[in-house]
Amino acid sequence: MPLDLEHGTLEKVGSGGRLTFVRDLKHPRQKVWRSITEPAQLRVWFPTTIDGERQAGAPLKFVFPFPDAPVLEGKMLVFDPPSTIEFEWGDEDVLRITLEDVDGGTRLTLIDTFDEYGKAARDAGGWHACLDRLTYEIDGVEWPYGDNGRWKMVTPWYLKNFPKEATTAPIPDFHPDAEDANAMRD
Repeated sequence: MPLDLEHGTLEKVGSGGRLTFVRDLKHPRQKVWRSITEPAQLRVWFPTTIDGERQAGAPLKFVFPFPDAPVLEGKMLVFDPPSTIEFEWGDEDVLRITLEDVDGGTRLTLIDTFDEYGKAARDAGGWHACLDRLTYEIDGVEWPYGDNGRWKMVTPWYLKNFPKEATTAPIPDFHPDAEDANAMRD
């Protein structure tokens, strides 16, 4: 299976930014919706759990699979099956995923709006790798990159092509690849 090399785009929003990723998937919207909302399927591609009710206004908790990682809190802003899920992810991110029918499949658009512009390249590499992982999973193809191999492949593109001020945030220390990943920025 060829890799999806569609890079995310970055736009400056106030002191922060907005990353946008678009993926055209060869599957019906209901199947894609389950992949982005059901815990067992999220576990495969999303970086945290999403614990809480699937309804607007519900409080959420997000747990990373790393022992020293903080637990993030947030709130479900929109839950409109099978087209839109939007939530606060921690203190400074709002994630919005929309699905629309296109050419016998589904267009998935992920938008991450955040306050700290310096983390744009780091997070763009992460979302790019997550969406590639989702694509492999939903296509039923074995993932060949290990836990962070794809992220390490795509992040250098963002570090090179995004504005310098969008590349300043380090990888959090709790991440198992923090030392190697932070060396990419140097």
